[in-house]
Amino acid sequence: MEIRHASQCTYRIRYHMVFVIKFRKNLLTDKIFEFMKIICKGIEERYNLYFDALGADGNHLHIVVEGAPRYSPSRIMQICKSILAIQIFKKFPKLKEELWGGKFWSAGGHIDSVGDGRGLEEVKKYVKKQGNKAQLKLYEFH
Repeated sequence: MEIRHASQCTYRIRYHMVFVIKFRKNLLTDKIFEFMKIICKGIEERYNLYFDALGADGNHLHIVVEGAPRYSPSRIMQICKSILAIQIFKKFPKLKEELWGGKFWSAGGHIDSVGDGRGLEEVKKYVKKQGNKAQLKLYEFH
């Protein structure tokens, strides 16, 4: 993991996060997953977050993301979940009907910190092995 630079500090902070779709509905289609990759690139530019990998298994999303120390892990999760949900509902408005007009993501989620070298590779392997291999989609950003 490379050392990143922010104003008056350097850092190496990476997280593995899991977001679950409300009611565990299998809504992460190939089309939505491809759109999520575009959204994540926009989040990178605006918030100086750096996505390493994105994995989807129908009803949940795994991300591996680096964030500056100015953001807490819960804030990074909030940024990603809210922007993804807003943009997905704009592009695919019929999903709101599927979710009874509600929210896209379930409350909360999962966060781990990921270290250099072996830790990152273990998380990537874990993300790749989630669920049915026919359903899993994985995208590495860099």
